[in-house]
Amino acid sequence: MSEPVDIIRILDLLPHRYPFILVDRVLEYTAFDYLIATKNVTINEPFFNGHFPGNPIMPGVLMLEALAQASALLSNLSRSPKEGHEFMYFFAGIDNAKFKHVVTPGDQLRLEVRLIGQKRDFWRMHGEAFVGDKLACSADLMSAAKEIKSDR
Repeated sequence: MSEPVDIIRILDLLPHRYPFILVDRVLEYTAFDYLIATKNVTINEPFFNGHFPGNPIMPGVLMLEALAQASALLSNLSRSPKEGHEFMYFFAGIDNAKFKHVVTPGDQLRLEVRLIGQKRDFWRMHGEAFVGDKLACSADLMSAAKEIKSDR
């Protein structure tokens, strides 16, 4: 098990930025195994302006994106690129997506991803997002990794 990963380190590991960074903190992870992270959902999220006025609900596709970002974090925390390079992870596929519970302002989304398999630069993970003990959504996610020159 590992130490928590704060937002500063997350921003170093992911290319996403506001308003599209959907992971606030990694609570724990084991390389090449699993990762647990959180997304604090607030009324200030830009998507609530239109989804839906008077009845704000986090779009399901953004819950899936949060799981995809958690998957990329697990992948990035599991291996190191060559000197002067970094890994970029591309969302390559999704299977068995299910939505079970709405997510609203004030909720904390707990993101849990587990590595199912890795072959060369393709990673397959199973992800589940919870609000408290209620399953909000789940899916099998696939990503493709590409090692690129770092501009940092």
